[in-house]
Amino acid sequence: MEELARFGISIPKDLLAAFDEYIRRKHYANRSEAIRDLIRQKLVEEEWRESKEEVAGVITYLYDHHKRELVDKLMDIQHDYFDRIITTQHIHVDHHRCLEVILVRGKANEIKELADKIQALKGVLHLNLTLTTLGKNIPA
Repeated sequence: MEELARFGISIPKDLLAAFDEYIRRKHYANRSEAIRDLIRQKLVEEEWRESKEEVAGVITYLYDHHKRELVDKLMDIQHDYFDRIITTQHIHVDHHRCLEVILVRGKANEIKELADKIQALKGVLHLNLTLTTLGKNIPA
């Protein structure tokens, strides 16, 4: 039997309540099983996203536009990756939050790096990266 490691985490109560609801909906026996599956899923995603193949994708993120210097940092990152960004769309969700959608094309590992840099910024509340093949090896 594989040796188990135990660790503690600190998360806001509302986030834990939402996670517990997720566990209930997905019929997990306990938090540990759900966390193990989520970790495995992210590790598998990371593996294919580090590929050197060209992909197209969408980076969608929600952020607090009142967070000091965040908008400037987002623009700086986007300018650093100008050759991989096709277009962006900015949506005002409410007085405090904005949603941004970035259409991208390039090497999978470079697109993932762009998404990681955005997600790491304080004030980015949620980010989702969706990548797809360009279909070059898919028979018509």
